Amino acid sequence: EWYAKVVLDVGNPKAGKHEIAAYLKNAYMQYKKDNLTATFGMISTTQFKVSEKIWGNRYMMKSYQDEYSFNSSADIGFNLDYKLADFISVDFSVINGEGYKKIQGDDILRPGVGATITPIKNVTARVFADQNGKEVKQQSLATFLAYNDGKLVIAGEYNYQKNVAMVDGADMFGTSFYATYKASGNVKLFARYDALNSSTIAGENEAWQISDDGSLILAGVEFSPVKGVKLTPNVRSWNPANEAMENTTFVFLNCELKF
Repeated sequence: EWYAKVVLDVGNPKAGKHEIAAYLKNAYMQYKKDNLTATFGMISTTQFKVSEKIWGNRYMMKSYQDEYSFNSSADIGFNLDYKLADFISVDFSVINGEGYKKIQGDDILRPGVGATITPIKNVTARVFADQNGKEVKQQSLATFLAYNDGKLVIAGEYNYQKNVAMVDGADMFGTSFYATYKASGNVKLFARYDALNSSTIAGENEAWQISDDGSLILAGVEFSPVKGVKLTPNVRSWNPANEAMENTTFVFLNCELKF
């Protein structure tokens, strides 16, 4: 009924600065009995956990909310998950709100509530909402719908965050659609489209983060020559919302080694 997990994340916090830093990504206890699961400590957040799992290619690219910083993938706090029936579960969490890289003892917390529904076979739907802040509250809404039969995956999500970082009028929102097809036992095709937009704050002439807004088209193929190894050549095209910036196209080769 009890389970514990500790994960140390090591990486370069400032690209190009030749620095290496270690972070405590997870350090939590979990209690699970019957339909209740309770997790507390440095936990994985639940805002995009379902979509990340169905996307399944985090070694290549993060899921939408993680990629565009709608929330951190881990934070200190607790989460309660209760399975009401075979087709629906609800979850409630309270986290610090700063992410696992910024553990600070302020009195601002980020409570959130979500529901995951599987109304029919192979279909998953999820909705999640949270808020953070005092005078000016940051509020988030995440919606997700997917079909997954083990061979074909088709998914879409819409995300909205109001008053980003507790700045009044600084909103961001967008959609993500993707599909994957398992052509054979070791070959998978995939494509994805992301769109990120932001609002214009009163008194300003353009969107508050226009330099980061835009749309992404991603396509590629994943090969798994042996168990535990994935090689994924892919092409990514970024079309910025700022007309003064040029479109960019990249060719990637990603690799995952899993033991």
